Parts: sequence; structure tokens; C-alpha cells
Amino acid sequence: MPQTHDKKTKSFALCLHEDRQGESLTVGKIYPVMPDPKAESHGYVRIVDDSGEDYLYSNSFFMFVKLPAAAQKALLEALSLPA
Repeated sequence: MPQTHDKKTKSFALCLHEDRQGESLTVGKIYPVMPDPKAESHGYVRIVDDSGEDYLYSNSFFMFVKLPAAAQKALLEALSLPA
């Protein structure tokens, strides 16, 4: 179930695998990660995917990356998310 984007993005993740339908994730694309401690404790991460909504995906689909502040801001602005 998607959540609203009122929580700040805490990090970013590089997609390593497509989702099963191959429609919501793009391999090689960097996605914002939304805070979700409960999901994280079960090996999942909440990603704002290609649909523009955030959904849970397995941590194994991603490599977490640290971006410079300017890159973070540009990516969040491109996705119309709060910086």
C-alpha cells in the first residue's frame, strides 16, 4: 500500500533488478528511499518507483548510495518530492 510523500527521503538506492512485472523499476536508475523502520526490519525498503508512488521492495533489488547534496536536491525536484 503506498504512503503519502510527507516523510523526508532518508537515502537513495540504485536499482539492480526489475520487479516481477518489469513495469515499476528500471535497472540502473536511482530511486528515493522513504523511511519505514518496520519494513526495514523485515528486509524491505520503501521506494518511490516509476509510478511516482512508494511501494515496498526487497532490499536485494537495490544498492544504497550516498549522493552529494546538489544531486539529492535535483533528483527530488525532478520527482516533485520535498527536499
